Amino acid sequence: MSNQSVSVVKVACVQLAPPDGSDKRARVDHAISVIDRLPAVDLIVLPELWPVGYFRFERYEEEAESMEDSLDDGVAAAIREVAIRRGAFILGGSFVERTAHGRLHNTSFLLGPGGELLMTYRKMHVFGYRSQENVLLAAGESITVAETRLGVIGATTCYDLRFPELYRALIDAGAQIVLVPSAWPKARLDHWALLNRARALENQVYLVACNMAGTDSDTALAGNSMVVNPWGEVIARAEEGEQVLLADLDMELLRSIREEFPVLKDRRPGIGSNVSIQNAIAPASDRRT
Repeated sequence: MSNQSVSVVKVACVQLAPPDGSDKRARVDHAISVIDRLPAVDLIVLPELWPVGYFRFERYEEEAESMEDSLDDGVAAAIREVAIRRGAFILGGSFVERTAHGRLHNTSFLLGPGGELLMTYRKMHVFGYRSQENVLLAAGESITVAETRLGVIGATTCYDLRFPELYRALIDAGAQIVLVPSAWPKARLDHWALLNRARALENQVYLVACNMAGTDSDTALAGNSMVVNPWGEVIARAEEGEQVLLADLDMELLRSIREEFPVLKDRRPGIGSNVSIQNAIAPASDRRT
């Protein structure tokens, strides 16, 4: 499925701290200044809702942009300029998107090195635990992948990590690299590390998870962006503060793992819906007291 032409993909996670009281333009300028100091890489990934701050719920409505406006003179336009300047693919993290129907979404976007929009993804699982995301934002309804010279790239967002069926759908669509912009809290850091490894291992993909750092509206964020290979091994991991994480994705390794240990070929799609369920509860007379 892929028109891949490179054997090693150089990737950078730009792990940003939450925005302070500065305006959006200043926050975007800061992110771009970090990107401009990167060494030469093929793929750059930003975190979830970095332009507004995930926990700044009061800003969602005011700072929402349509995708068209964002590409014309908003967050996506600024990221497009740096993608062209650097000749790199950039997953611009996510921003609050306003649709033509007035609904708000947590939307990520992938730009090519020529500035072309290759993919958008609206977060499918909106978070409700001590969060207003599921009140303020609508859930997305579909997945997408982009066939690139780096390989087939898919995306999920943060809380999506807890839903393995979404990743199976991406695998069925041909994904080889899954990008995960996130704003994962420090309180559940162990879950973050475990789920990133599990999603990469069970789907035999490279998983590039770029998290926010620092503190956002009194919530400590985990940082610890990481890159996990198809064996579930963490090949690069950030610390808690704002930093850049660099890693090389060996695409030949991905192919060899899938060929030599073809677990994905042993799947039984639809097993949850077409397999009979037997009652394994013993009769009361046979139970031990």
